[in-house]
Amino acid sequence: MKTFTLPVVIAMYMVLSACAGMGSREPLPTAPSVDLARYAGTWYEIARLPMWFQRHCVDSKALYTNRPDGTVGVHNECVTDTGRLDQIEGVATVVDPKTNARLTVVFDNFFAQLFGSSREGNYWILDLDPDYRTSVVGTPDRRFLWILSRAPQLDDATYRRLVERARQLGFSVSDLILAKRPL
Repeated sequence: MKTFTLPVVIAMYMVLSACAGMGSREPLPTAPSVDLARYAGTWYEIARLPMWFQRHCVDSKALYTNRPDGTVGVHNECVTDTGRLDQIEGVATVVDPKTNARLTVVFDNFFAQLFGSSREGNYWILDLDPDYRTSVVGTPDRRFLWILSRAPQLDDATYRRLVERARQLGFSVSDLILAKRPL
């Protein structure tokens, strides 16, 4: 039977304690209730946090459709910095049927199908105005964030309010990338 010396045990405890403390922020609250039929339709990306798979996008939008099986069809498209149109299809499944605010989205590509998404979902509706005109969407680890609007442009006061909400939720809003779409 192997025995550990006290310094080794203390070192192991410190490493495990440090790991347990990683990412230990308050749980991320979501919108209290989302009517997916009202949420369906076109949403324009106003701003987002940097991410690899949108690295060349300058103008993005998403179209959500309710499917007969209860899932949500996702069609994302973006105009790239070279003017090319990139598109991808996916399916969103509700993870929290109590609120419909937490979904998991899997896109129709090899990488997404290989790795999938987490059981807790990777598309959380964090803020949604009562008229379903603006939305803040993020991931529970706070790495990804999108500020969305039904209109291609958003007035400054509303944009500032949504950015402040994202900041309050613990997102790094200083890194936000604004969409560059023609007026």
